[in-house]
Amino acid sequence: MSGPYEDKTLICIDCQTGFVFTAAEQKFHSEKGFRNEPRRCPPCRQKRRSQFPGAGVKHKTPCAGCGVEAEVPFVPRLDKPVYCRTCFDKLKGPGPGP
Repeated sequence: MSGPYEDKTLICIDCQTGFVFTAAEQKFHSEKGFRNEPRRCPPCRQKRRSQFPGAGVKHKTPCAGCGVEAEVPFVPRLDKPVYCRTCFDKLKGPGPGP
């Protein structure tokens, strides 16, 4: 998904309804590094998210690498180190290319 971007119609995998994936949304997806187009329309995405209570809850914990307060989407365990995004990316190294 690289520019120039144009609106396109996609089909939702849940309700089989067409929805528009706008040029602005495509640009946003590209800037965030998302590689896949959305598979669900906005109402079905919202419905799916509401089925997972507590989704999006962040837990604060100190980074094991630099000590800065990191927010993570899981309850940290005392026996496992937790890293902020910067330290995690350094440890992980370069990922697969596009």
